[in-house]
Amino acid sequence: MKKLMTLDLVFYTILPFIVWNYGREPFGDYYAMLLSTVPGFIYTIYRFILERQFNIGGLFIIFSLFLSTTVKLLSGNAENLLWNGVYLGYFYAAIYLLSILLRKPLALYFAVDFAYLQGQPREQSKALFSSKGIFKWYQMLTGLIVFRGIFQSTLKALLIYSYGVDGYGHILIYMQVSGWFFGALITGASFFVYSKVKQYIKEQYVESTETEQADGAS
Repeated sequence: MKKLMTLDLVFYTILPFIVWNYGREPFGDYYAMLLSTVPGFIYTIYRFILERQFNIGGLFIIFSLFLSTTVKLLSGNAENLLWNGVYLGYFYAAIYLLSILLRKPLALYFAVDFAYLQGQPREQSKALFSSKGIFKWYQMLTGLIVFRGIFQSTLKALLIYSYGVDGYGHILIYMQVSGWFFGALITGASFFVYSKVKQYIKEQYVESTETEQADGAS
């Protein structure tokens, strides 16, 4: 975890900050800001391949990278690039919210992907996580992700109002810190949901055992 935090800091904050500061004069604000996103893009692709996320989660990452890169290239100037990042954040939050309303919470499908990487069949995990006693927790976990998207997009909008394009370095730092906070919060919530899954499996096992004993006695 500490290593990942260090790598996140380097590729999402330090390197972009350096590229931004030293690239503004030769390239201008827009291209310097565009170039500052390259380290994070390459690092995200590397993490994607390393973690073998060729599934719903992986497809979502690919879609997000494709969309964000397209928007960045079409932004035209530094200020539009920043604001388009805000709009994208709200858009992703809306996707997560829609998955909740459709009762297809994305957090559940990400959990199925993770369980599959641990050797669990997808259909079996999906059936388990969709059980009455567990499903609501994945709805809530997805809701937390929605809140993160809304909060961070709103924070970024306020920072743009306060600092403008010239304060891009400050925006990077604030966004990274808030990203860490929500990352820790969502990780903790995921462990909590996992504990609920384990508890549910245990209860089902006890209930099944008691039923078998009762049938044997009769």
